[in-house]
Amino acid sequence: MIIKTEEELEGIKKVSNAVALTLRKMRAYTKTGMSTKEIDEYGRQILEDLGAKSAPFLTYAFPGYTCISVNKEFAHGVPSENVILKNGDIINIDVSAELGGFWSDNGCSFLIGEDIQDVQHLIDTSRKILLDAISQISGGVKLSDLGKFIETNAKKNEFTVIRNLGGHGVGRSLHEEPDGVMNYYDKYDNSRRFRKDGVVAIETFIATKSTIADTAADGWAFVGNKGGFVAQHEHTILVTSGKPIILTAENGI
Repeated sequence: MIIKTEEELEGIKKVSNAVALTLRKMRAYTKTGMSTKEIDEYGRQILEDLGAKSAPFLTYAFPGYTCISVNKEFAHGVPSENVILKNGDIINIDVSAELGGFWSDNGCSFLIGEDIQDVQHLIDTSRKILLDAISQISGGVKLSDLGKFIETNAKKNEFTVIRNLGGHGVGRSLHEEPDGVMNYYDKYDNSRRFRKDGVVAIETFIATKSTIADTAADGWAFVGNKGGFVAQHEHTILVTSGKPIILTAENGI
């Protein structure tokens, strides 16, 4: 959405703070031995206490309130009593919600316990690229230039990017224009630009091997087409004429 009034700005700030706080608390709560369903229920309670409603549940009838993905599954993972966290797992939690007619989205990948799968550098790189990429955004910047920045920095760290997932506009619904804020340079996409006062969810999908997200057997979760691991980090931002405002800064990414 494009913010036009102070009321709209306050609304998007409120829902963004709610999803960010929920993500931060869920991350702090997560421990080995827990099921992803247990963590999701904790997130559901936080959202309800804040007066917010789960966006994936509302939008897609998703079988959970937050998306929780573990190891080879890296996005849209369905919370389950059968998925028990172990030392060394890489986990991704993605929290999006509606509050007062406004929607916001954020997520992050992090490590459970020790780095026995050698994924910490991947996680750190995804987070750093997200923050560095956000700092490049202002009104008028080409979306393709942002994709080029993300892809170039992933390659510098000997990683790949997932090419069929990306960020998106958000605000009055979960997914709005601009759709497809990608993690790679698309030479055929030279016209789309970030708009001042636009609200956009920017997310990185940085991988050890894969370049495409395939849908898992359950019809929900995403896995890499070439195996390996993928780390995702996401903030919802407000585009300005200068440095953007990170609306989900409360999540601590």
